[in-house]
Amino acid sequence: MHALVADLVLPSEASMYVMSALETSRELIRHSSYRYEFATVAVTHSLFALEHVLAERLAINEPLQDLIERAAEAGLITVELATELDRSRLLHDKLTQGIVTSAALGPARAIDMVCAVFDAVSLFLRPPSAADVAAVDMSGAQPEDQLARLWEEHRRALFPDSFRGIDIEGVELILLDTDVAGLVQRELNGGLDDNGIAILWACITDPDKIVPLINSGYCASYFAKLRTMAKLAAARCLPTAT
Repeated sequence: MHALVADLVLPSEASMYVMSALETSRELIRHSSYRYEFATVAVTHSLFALEHVLAERLAINEPLQDLIERAAEAGLITVELATELDRSRLLHDKLTQGIVTSAALGPARAIDMVCAVFDAVSLFLRPPSAADVAAVDMSGAQPEDQLARLWEEHRRALFPDSFRGIDIEGVELILLDTDVAGLVQRELNGGLDDNGIAILWACITDPDKIVPLINSGYCASYFAKLRTMAKLAAARCLPTAT
């Protein structure tokens, strides 16, 4: 097990709290060959460090799921890394709800998930560039431009063929893609009416539910971007404060 955790290097610039949480996660994995449940606990414990660093970097206090999404939308991490982090977050939620036990993961999968946290923490601890600061602005760094850019990327992206006709947790992926894409296009082409806005808000919870459950990197990334598009479009439909 020592060789398997060799790449889990503690970031020297981290606070004592973050270093302690990450070191504990690493050592739990190292000893998971003696106690299988330590692998799952290692993943959930690493999230303490992730949430702490994310909240500091973004200068906001929100649930971990929202912090991960904001970091991805701001370009601080890739969508793929955000999706892997969200899988860890979902595992934590299932543990607290009693849906799974501490034996949910084996050491190999736990190492991948903890590595993702180590990678993300290292990225978040880097000094922010001027572009990062602008991107993390609470205004969302020009959400209209973000939505138009994501829409153009989505139009060029290929739907993951192996997931045609597949539903996850009762959500049929091809229908979700069609519904959200159509609503986003209508919003960009002149705005949604009240019925369209209601349908869009109804669609938003589905990507949140399915993305962490998708076991294909490309498909997870595809629907994570779809989720971001839906939320940006919905934000444009909120009434402005007067």
